[in-house]
Amino acid sequence: MNGRLLSVAAVLVGGAAIALQAPATTAQTPVAATKSDYRRPSDAELRKKLTPLQYSVTREADTETPFRNQYWDNHEAGIYVDIISGEPLFSSLDKYESGTGWPSFFKPLEPGNIRTKTDYKLGYPRTEVRSAHADSHLGHLFDDGPKPTGLRYCMNSAAMRFVPVSQLQAQGYGKYLPLFAKK
Repeated sequence: MNGRLLSVAAVLVGGAAIALQAPATTAQTPVAATKSDYRRPSDAELRKKLTPLQYSVTREADTETPFRNQYWDNHEAGIYVDIISGEPLFSSLDKYESGTGWPSFFKPLEPGNIRTKTDYKLGYPRTEVRSAHADSHLGHLFDDGPKPTGLRYCMNSAAMRFVPVSQLQAQGYGKYLPLFAKK
């Protein structure tokens, strides 16, 4: 029994490890990356916990196939969190249909959880979007989005986990419930 307790504790301290082993929509991982002492699991650990696609997107900056990913057409209310750390990234309230085949948002839910840098992978500069705590590659930022920001955060589903409104409290994201209260 003690071995199991230690194993479960390691999963919770390590971030969203449960979410990485289970399908993204069934994970029950509390917020992990809001603490300054968060440490991303090693690449060896992540290779074991992530699917090959999740690993290649988050750690090798690959891009998943448009229109064939989990969240491009998700219309359920909730938030999107980093698949590795659990840090809150985007809200369904800021998601829109960009026509690109990837989930697109006009602003982040928590700007402090997003980092950008210039990416030359295709031979020209693009703005890469990464999570602040896990340093996961999430996607790219473009200036062709809708008002009010004019921005398009074009994200990879494989880098995120969706938490529906009905699960926000149970999974440690209860502070976001007021965003979805009916007015």
